[in-house]
Amino acid sequence: MTSTSGGEAIVNGLVAHGVDTVFGLPGAQVYGLFDAFHQAQLKVIGARHEQACGYMAFGYARSSGKPGVFSVVPGPGVLNAGAAMLTAYGCNEPVLCLTGQVPTAYLGKGRGHLHEMPDQLATLRSFVKWADRIEYPDAAPALVSRAFQEMLSGRRGPVALEMPWDVFTQRADVGPSKPFERLPAPQPDSARIKAAAALISASKTPMIFVGSGAIDACDEILELAELIDAPVVAFRSGRGIVSNAHELGLTMASAYKLWPRTDLMIGIGTRMELPTTFRWPFRPEGLKSVRIDIDPSEMRRLTVDAPVVADAQAGTSELLAAVRKRGYSKTSGRRAAIREASAATHQEIQSVQPQMAYLNILREVLPSNAIVTDELSQVGFASWYGFPVYEPRTFITSGYQGTLGSGFPTALGAKVANPDRPVVAITGDGGFMFGVQELATAVQFGIGVVTLVFNNNAYGNVRRDQRQHFDGRVVAADLVNPDFVKLAESFGVKASRVTSPDHFRPALEKALADGGPCLIDIEVPTDSEVSPWKFIHPAKPQDARTGTVRAAQSL
Repeated sequence: MTSTSGGEAIVNGLVAHGVDTVFGLPGAQVYGLFDAFHQAQLKVIGARHEQACGYMAFGYARSSGKPGVFSVVPGPGVLNAGAAMLTAYGCNEPVLCLTGQVPTAYLGKGRGHLHEMPDQLATLRSFVKWADRIEYPDAAPALVSRAFQEMLSGRRGPVALEMPWDVFTQRADVGPSKPFERLPAPQPDSARIKAAAALISASKTPMIFVGSGAIDACDEILELAELIDAPVVAFRSGRGIVSNAHELGLTMASAYKLWPRTDLMIGIGTRMELPTTFRWPFRPEGLKSVRIDIDPSEMRRLTVDAPVVADAQAGTSELLAAVRKRGYSKTSGRRAAIREASAATHQEIQSVQPQMAYLNILREVLPSNAIVTDELSQVGFASWYGFPVYEPRTFITSGYQGTLGSGFPTALGAKVANPDRPVVAITGDGGFMFGVQELATAVQFGIGVVTLVFNNNAYGNVRRDQRQHFDGRVVAADLVNPDFVKLAESFGVKASRVTSPDHFRPALEKALADGGPCLIDIEVPTDSEVSPWKFIHPAKPQDARTGTVRAAQSL
């Protein structure tokens, strides 16, 4: 037991869990915590907005697999960071928010103390996996360990800890921090594994869907896919689990060509958004389903024929063994059909211009382990199927939250976690301006992200939708932008401008070679981009397997 302040007790817990980097924006309520960061010599990456702190922690976590930690003031600071925490929740990433609270004497009094919320803890609990308050310094070790246990056990997700203003500097005798064991994952039920294996053995044209919950099961999934000749498809978060360089690693656009004749879908660590929502507009008649997910509640959200509640790696390993034991007869010509679907799709998506011209060059220039973040933009949408991904954790999106403005600060966090790998942020002019001030952060801390700003002077998707569906009326979708090159240079960021794909390659190669933060302003005429949506919300084919289809919602 040693005399320790509340802030020091929290930081000791972080260090015990291997944390060496924190993203943060200090303020009065958390001075004691930030002083403890300094005393412990943690790397603190400051930011110009609380939302960026959360997104950087998210990018750090998604790209590395390690918890991302950030700290902001309570009340407005927490709410500003809320979009990032909600994104981490939707993407199942371990992000820890450390925040303050009004002084202990004011808790629950509603006196209007600085940054007071009616019930901050209740608010946090509505969009993070777990949250609690540390009311005394000696409570910090156990609660910090509990926070990491909750983040990393079962279905991963963000958590939050708050501490009253005065407790950060209050001193008490505090014991050492000891990490807790993760809560045990549910073990695969042998009867359900057998049922799943029986469905696989009886299928002729299976398809595997993967999400971020399957990232640690890459080897097992590839073995299963090769055993049964099943294409593996991911929407956003699971991309790279099976490389798009492998003939079984398909984009959503390629996989949809095979969907009408699919007789079994196998979901591993995924919400299965593609085949079970409005994304893909029908379900083949007679389709069977197998699902492996660590979260039991997922089996109530979506009814399948063979549900297996288990960690993706353990569940897939046992399923693989059970299928091998039963035997599987591959369908003649299956690989050829998969290759043909991929080749045909590759040609078809080239019609999405100029987005595909830029994405093709980006993929050719970047190494396989480079990290790319998307943004809600015309190029970002096209990248979901038009940018091949070769390794997990190298393509980072905001998932189903679709948080505009997330891409650039997320890329900063990914670069902090991976300083020796290229990191490129795909952004639109609208989304980039949500976090443009973080160019200062990139310069101050030497974060060498290459930012691509696709500048069409509009919220392009909104503008297209308004024109098409509201008799051509456009409201608040047109933008007046700054000169992005001059703006970036005013921050000390190297910048260039290109007006066509022909000029993009040398600009990108130079930006990557420079090593520091760089911005490329890519001018795209308003309304010139082909809609990317026909490959994300495809039409129902006329030649579905039996000529009859059912709505995906009936699954």
